[in-house]
Amino acid sequence: MAANAVIKNDEGLSDADISVRVSAHIYIVAIWGFHSKTRSIKGEKTIMKKAGFVLLAGMMAFGMAACGQSETETTAATTAAAAESAAADGESAEETTAAEAGAELSGSITMAGSTSMEKLANAVAETFMELHPDVKVQAEFTGSSAGVEAVLSGQSDIGNSSRNLTDDEKSKGAVENIVAIDGIAVVTDTNNSVADLTKEQLVQIYTGQVTNWSDLGGESLPIVVVGREAGSGTRGAFEEILEIEDQCQYANELDSTGAVMARVASTPGAIGYVSLDVLDDTVKAFTLEGVEANEANIKDGSYFLSRPFVMATNGEISEQSELVQGLFDYIYSAEGQELVKSVGLITVE
Repeated sequence: MAANAVIKNDEGLSDADISVRVSAHIYIVAIWGFHSKTRSIKGEKTIMKKAGFVLLAGMMAFGMAACGQSETETTAATTAAAAESAAADGESAEETTAAEAGAELSGSITMAGSTSMEKLANAVAETFMELHPDVKVQAEFTGSSAGVEAVLSGQSDIGNSSRNLTDDEKSKGAVENIVAIDGIAVVTDTNNSVADLTKEQLVQIYTGQVTNWSDLGGESLPIVVVGREAGSGTRGAFEEILEIEDQCQYANELDSTGAVMARVASTPGAIGYVSLDVLDDTVKAFTLEGVEANEANIKDGSYFLSRPFVMATNGEISEQSELVQGLFDYIYSAEGQELVKSVGLITVE
């Protein structure tokens, strides 16, 4: 017999033939096992995916058969394990995608309250609806007190308040969720020569103790005291900080921030207070005790007129609907806090 003759066993099979048979058996068993498991877990689409993985494993096993029985058995086992792992990964990815799709929000959210928070509320609503096309956010601007009352009565999901909640509101179940900080700017018409006021002078103006700008180093011109209506969050915060609740002598009490801006801009000698984020060049903002109304000065405490922007809920956020919780998750996220900055407010970080 020649030295390189192929040695066969009793059935007349060479080592290479045996390797091929072993690989084929592994391939068939793998096909049957995966096919059965897949059919019970997924549908026909997933069966085709996993069958593809197993087919690849079988082809690799046949290709390695000629390298010898031992190597073939090792390769086939390894390949089958890899195929199972890959199939499991595919299944996991499908399940993750399905879970994410199921978590997509839908429904409607209602907000009511502070007119000072209109800019922020509209920005939050628009952006959140862009992120979740099946969600509708409706916002009404009726004043802080009315907004808190609406959320407590169940007429609104969120009550926007541009002041801290009162003890009475909290005792009824309202929860104070601060989403941003706002500075209150004191403004006058652009022709007023007075540029700075002390806290004491501001109190004297609003309580009627000082009535002419000449008493403060300006021209002889009557001071026209403009403010917000009763129930306004801006008015409540302004009077509380200055400790002049129920003492103010207003010439005009207006029902929105925009109305205050327009009246002050068009009335010589007028003075009013507005949210920092609405300032523009139609009016002049006073410095208070030499400190400008801006974010840095409000954060370091040197500017004394500031207040929180609150989105009140009836109960804790965790007790609200999944949709409302999702809105708060967005507001407190990095993206939401960037939105707060973009409308001229200060983040709660």
